[in-house]
Amino acid sequence: MEKKINAIAILTSGGDAPGMNSAVYAAAKTACAKGLKVYGVRYSYWGLTNDIDNCLIEFNVNNIGDILNQGGSYLRSMRFKEFYKEEHLQKAIANCRDKGIDGLVVIGGDGSFRGARDLTLRGLPCIGIPGTIDNDIPSSDYTLGYDTCLNTIKTLCASLCDTISSNDRCMVVEIMGNQCSDLTVNGGIATGATAIVVPEIMESINNDAAGYVVEKIRKARELREAQGTSSGDIKKFYLVLVAEKMPGVNVADIASAVEKKLGIESRSIVLGHLQRGGTPSSFDVIMGCRMGNKAVKLLMDGISNRVVVRKGSDIVDYDILEALDMKTPFDYDLLEIANELGV
Repeated sequence: MEKKINAIAILTSGGDAPGMNSAVYAAAKTACAKGLKVYGVRYSYWGLTNDIDNCLIEFNVNNIGDILNQGGSYLRSMRFKEFYKEEHLQKAIANCRDKGIDGLVVIGGDGSFRGARDLTLRGLPCIGIPGTIDNDIPSSDYTLGYDTCLNTIKTLCASLCDTISSNDRCMVVEIMGNQCSDLTVNGGIATGATAIVVPEIMESINNDAAGYVVEKIRKARELREAQGTSSGDIKKFYLVLVAEKMPGVNVADIASAVEKKLGIESRSIVLGHLQRGGTPSSFDVIMGCRMGNKAVKLLMDGISNRVVVRKGSDIVDYDILEALDMKTPFDYDLLEIANELGV
């Protein structure tokens, strides 16, 4: 017979993402509604292991309500790379037992889920929720923070276009994604970019990102000049989005090549952590609430070592080991749509 769950804790791990707080909110509210004690753990696995007396806060219906729409991580999110060591795992479990914590909800990415798996295998039931702007959790169609980040990229690029359109320039922008191309491809479509550079096309362009972008801009310019407009006002600015962490690819080098070969004044920019923050979109808030609610119900049903994910329009769950082994194929159809739209 499964042990009855009387108290749970919630933590966020890894990079912060909009929607994490929504999941914390929903998990805490659900637990309170079910008569459970519920705690938040500040500073992730590190706090759970090293400073639980100072990092543990008890939630109730009166002190959880204002975080639903907050960006970032109310509980603070960090990476504790040494957590895999047996001494740390055992200390975390001992701390939970000492505080009467029977289950744990972990919001983060693959590394966070590995920690949840290790704790479950040692007797502490855990449920994972995917929270990362990169949308790079293969088991889930969607990760918390992705929609907000994509909207932020669209807004920031619109501001950049105000400038480059005023000066007939080219702007080459590095986009986050941690080796997942979703933000760059969808960002390119959403912003009407002239070109996108992602790992999936590098082999087909002989790893020459700069040459590829130059030719894309050259063809776009020739097409615009050939067709013209009734007002005679031809679009003369260009926006290029480049996925981060591609070996040998640098946005400054691409901008330099465009300026040198096409005579178009060019600039480069790394948006960086501007993409990560901000108030979560309604979609991320709702997704966080659905996932947080599901996680608590699984624990109460005696189910653990699972990851709560989105498949299609449904919220389902997978075994963590199964989820970690999954691979998500790149959406080449979406890339083809981008190409046909002139991106």
